[in-house]
This record gives sequence, C-alpha cells and structure tokens, in this order.
Amino acid sequence: MSVEIKADLLDGRLSLGGERRPAAGGAMSPDLSPSTGEPFAEVAESGEQDVDAAVAAASAAHETGVWRSLPVLERQRILAGIATRLRERTIELARLVARESGMPLSAARFIEIPMAADAFDYFAAAGTLVHGRTLPFSLQGATTRYMTWTQKQPVGVAALITPWNFPLLMPAWKVAACLAAGATAILKPAPETPLVALALADAARDAGLPEGTLSVLPGGDAVGAALVRHPKVAKIALTGSTETGRVVAAEAARSLKRVSLELGGKSPNIVFADANLDDAVSGALFGIFFNSGQVCQAGSRILVQRPLYDRFVEAVVERAGDLIVGDAEDQMTDLGPLVSQAQYGRVAGYVGQAVDSGLRPVLGGAQQREAGGYFFQPTVFRDVAAESVIAQEEIFGPVAAIIPFDRDEEALEIANGTMYGLAAAVWTQDVRRALRLSQQLDAGTIWLNAYQVLTPTAPFGGFKQSGYGRDLGVEGVEAFLETKTVIADLNDQPMQYF
Repeated sequence: MSVEIKADLLDGRLSLGGERRPAAGGAMSPDLSPSTGEPFAEVAESGEQDVDAAVAAASAAHETGVWRSLPVLERQRILAGIATRLRERTIELARLVARESGMPLSAARFIEIPMAADAFDYFAAAGTLVHGRTLPFSLQGATTRYMTWTQKQPVGVAALITPWNFPLLMPAWKVAACLAAGATAILKPAPETPLVALALADAARDAGLPEGTLSVLPGGDAVGAALVRHPKVAKIALTGSTETGRVVAAEAARSLKRVSLELGGKSPNIVFADANLDDAVSGALFGIFFNSGQVCQAGSRILVQRPLYDRFVEAVVERAGDLIVGDAEDQMTDLGPLVSQAQYGRVAGYVGQAVDSGLRPVLGGAQQREAGGYFFQPTVFRDVAAESVIAQEEIFGPVAAIIPFDRDEEALEIANGTMYGLAAAVWTQDVRRALRLSQQLDAGTIWLNAYQVLTPTAPFGGFKQSGYGRDLGVEGVEAFLETKTVIADLNDQPMQYF
C-alpha cells in the first residue's frame, strides 16, 4: 500500500465550529512519529481564548437549534455521511493513524477506520431509538385526570476528551453519540494524536454538519482543564487513565457537570484446563499484544489453571516470539512502537521493577530501540503473584503477567482482586461455568471464549475505578440527554386545591 498522506490531512490548524484557523495565540507544536521519534507535521496549540470561542460557537448552535431542531432523519443522513467519508479515505487515514500513533498499518486499516465508520452508522440509527415514554399517573382520586410523559432533550455543550491509543475510534464513539443525541461537541484529542481528530472534523463539515456544532481543539492538559471548568459546558465525557478521571470528576463536581468516565483496566483473561488451547493462546496474544498492549481493556493478567499452565506458557512464548516488532507503516508489522518516549519509559520502568523484585521474563523484557523509535519487545512473565505490582497496576504496554490457579473460586478471587473492573474473559468448554462466572466477575464487559470483540450496538464501560457511564449502545446516546417529565391536567374543570 503506497498511498501517501495528502496535505489536507497534515493541516494542523484547529477546527473551530467547522472552520479551520490558527490558534489565537499562534503557538504550534511538533507532531512526532513514534516509529522514528522525528516530527512530521506541526499542530496548533489551543489556549483558553480558543476554548472560549469554541464554547461560544457550540452554545450558540445549541441555543439556535441548528442541529437539535433538524428533523431526526436529516441528522441521521449527516451522521451516515460522515461514515461514508471516513470509508472513502480509509487507506490515507490508516497511514496517518500509523504514523501519528504507532498503531500497525494493518490494524489501522482493517480495525480502527472501519470501526470508527461503523460507530457513525450505528449512532445515525440509534439517535432515532431514544425517546420519551407515556406513563400511568397515580394519585388518589385523580388517576384519569392527568396525563404524564417524559421528553428527552440534548444536554447542551459537551466536552469530549479522548486518548491517543485509538485516535479515530475513541473520538468517533463520543462524537457520534453526542451528535446523535442532538447535543453540540468540543473534542479535545490527546496531544500525541491531534491530526486524526482534525480529519474527523473535516469529514463532519463535508458531510453537512452545521457550523458551530463540532470543534476540535488540539493541546495539552490546560485545554482539557479549561473545558472542564467552563461554565457553559454541561457535560464531560472522558476516556483516559483512572488518575486523570479522578481529577476531572473532582473539578466537574464543583459545578455539578454531568460526567461519564471510561478509565483504566487490569483485565483478567481466565483460561481453564478444559479450554481449547489454540483458541485460548490466540485470544491471549490478541488480548495483550494488540496495539502493543496500549488498550484499556487489554488482557494483561492471564490466569491459567495448573493442569494446562506449562503447556499454555510454552505456546504463548513460542507464538509471541514470532511476532514482528517494527515501523508502524510497514504492512508486515505486528507490534508497532509505543506512542511516546514517556510511555516507553513507563513500560520499561514496570518491567525493571518486576525484574528487581525477583521475577524473570520468559520472553522479552529488554528495551528495544530502533532508529529513534519507541519500540518494546513482547514481554511475558510467568508464575506471577496476584498481589505483585505488575499484576495490580496498569502498565499499558506489551507485558503479560501469567498467574496460576487451581480452583474456580480462586480464579474469581484473583480476577476481582484489583481496583479495576473494565473487562474480563473466560475460556472453557463448560457452559455452566462460563455463565456462572459471567455473573460473578466485576467487569463491564465479559467475553466467553473470545477477547477484544466489540460491537457498537452493545454498551461499553467499567465497574469500580474503571469509571462510570457507558459508551456505545443506546446508553451511549442517553449519556448526552436530559429527561424532562411533563404532567398535564386534562379536565375542563379546575382542580380545587384549597
């Protein structure tokens, strides 16, 4: 695939209400390729003046109703048009994702871009499914006098803060749901991956999204903080680390903003002795090494029942050792680089700490730098204690901790024994066991004999400190709606209250 990235996709100006313009302060930052560590574009650095302008545009669009008052089928056509435009540029966008985030080109082309387009197609339809209800009225002596119903209305201006690991998909989930609800959106992408988000804004503009409805503001933490503080922002939707989620929730609470948080994970991938070995190994490899482990629901804790343990570890090491680590834009690459020097240092630090504690990797563990990029080998630790640091803290890299267990109850205790609750998986041929554990695991998504398979029709989010609220599904639309109750007196004669 030799298609190059066209100049419009390298336009680093911010998108304010659909119009491309420089940042008010004129600041620019380099956009680095994780595969080389070198800049390949420059991107505007938004400031508080830009935040104020974007909020003003979004607020005006909400108040005038240029989006929320459109017939729902017209909104549906525009959202579906965004999906079409993303698909039309799949190859170019995939190369941009690979260059900007380090996601392997094949994953960007066949997973990231198609799933982002699918999200817009789904929410184009889902926006027609969420509506109010008529309700029975219950009051002694007045049951037939009143009629009661609920109405759904968009929350207003929503600030959407997204991470770098899925630089188009995460914005698509939130932008599509927000727009399907009729709300207006300001997207603050991760500073490591701004160009992909700006390309989404261009696709929305070209599909006919009204002016002011969507802005994209590249920048660092100060931009996100300004959005969370802004008095005219009604809703915050964040995908990020648990630490960031705590900060955002605390600040948003000062003005009682609506908040939804999709945060970190330390997801257990449980393999029982009766599991199909080949399937379970494939699921484990995809669960932890897809996108170099930079996935919030990554199956970083692999729990294996003892009768299968040694064979499983041997098979994982053998197959992981064949994975190709290399330039994200090479079609043969299985694992691209980590996204940044900071992330590289984080992963290396956790591996070094594990080695210092006495653990020895049975695969990888060595830092791997090529041509200035942030490459890290697939790394596997065996015989990891459930309470150890690498089994408790989110590493966000290609590091698997394989933990032995004996009994079902032990597996459940280990699986639920962290502060996280984003996802979990069970590999077994025992249907009753699988269904029983699906009820007992403290996680928002449970896979049975599968891993990392998602559909836009099903809600996604976490338990415990993996956050609250849901992306995707009709719940994703409802996150951007308020419910209003209306009670009408149907009787011609006035009620005698006194």
